[in-house]
Amino acid sequence: MDSLKTTVNVQCENCTIRHRAVCSYCNDSELDRLDSIKYYKTFSAGQSIANTSLPMSFVGSVVTGVASLSQTMEDGRTQMVGMLLPSDFVGRPGRDHVVYDVVATTDVTICCFKKKPFEQLMIEMPKVVQRLLEMTLDELDAAREWMLVLGRKTAREKIASFLLIFAQRAAVLQKSKPKMDIEFDLPLSREQMSDYLGLTLETVSRQINALKKDGIVEMPTKRHILVPDLSILLAEAGDDADGGFYS
Repeated sequence: MDSLKTTVNVQCENCTIRHRAVCSYCNDSELDRLDSIKYYKTFSAGQSIANTSLPMSFVGSVVTGVASLSQTMEDGRTQMVGMLLPSDFVGRPGRDHVVYDVVATTDVTICCFKKKPFEQLMIEMPKVVQRLLEMTLDELDAAREWMLVLGRKTAREKIASFLLIFAQRAAVLQKSKPKMDIEFDLPLSREQMSDYLGLTLETVSRQINALKKDGIVEMPTKRHILVPDLSILLAEAGDDADGGFYS
C-alpha cells in the first residue's frame, strides 16, 4: 500500500512541532522557502516509510505518530534499534539510502521536503544546518544513554526509562509543568516492548503492573498511560538528572 500525499498544507506557525523540528530556528522568509518544497505524507500503522534497499526521495520531520527503526541481520532476524517521535528527522541529506528500515508503528504524518532542493537550501540557510547538527548530536546522546539502559539497568528501570521517553516528550507537547499529570498513548505493544528492551513478555507485563500497583503510573486503558509525577518516574528509571523537561 502506497503512502498518501495529503492535500492539507499546515501553516508553519500553527504546526505542533514548529519549535522543535529542523525548521525551528528559521525566520519567516526562510520558512517561506521551506514551504515551497514541502508536502505532507501519511503512512498507516505497519507501513514502510523507508527501506535500506530502496533510494529515499525525501527527508522530513515526523509531525504526528511514532515510527520504529530496525535492522535485519544476515540470518534474517530483525532488531528494533530506535524510535522516531514527533519533531524527529527522517532521512539523511547527501545519502540516497537510509541506514535502518523505518516502519510506521502508529499512523504517521511526515512534513516532507524534496531531497535535492532541501540539500541546496542547506547551503544557503545555515540555521537549518545548525539545527540539524544539534538534533543529530542529541540523537547520539540518546543512543549512548540507551546503551546504558539496555546494558546496566534492572528490568524495572528499563520499563521506567522507556515510559519516561514518551512522558517527557508528551510534557513538552502538553506544555506541562512539574507535578502536573502527563498523559500519552503507548505506541508499542508489550511484545514490541519486550523485543526493544531485551526482556521477556512476562517480565514486561510484570514490571508494568508493578509500576501501576505502586502508583508510579496509572493506566485507564491497556495503552493509555497517566504519569501523576514525572520526578517519581524519573527516579524509578535510575536517572540522577533533575527531571527537567526537554527544551
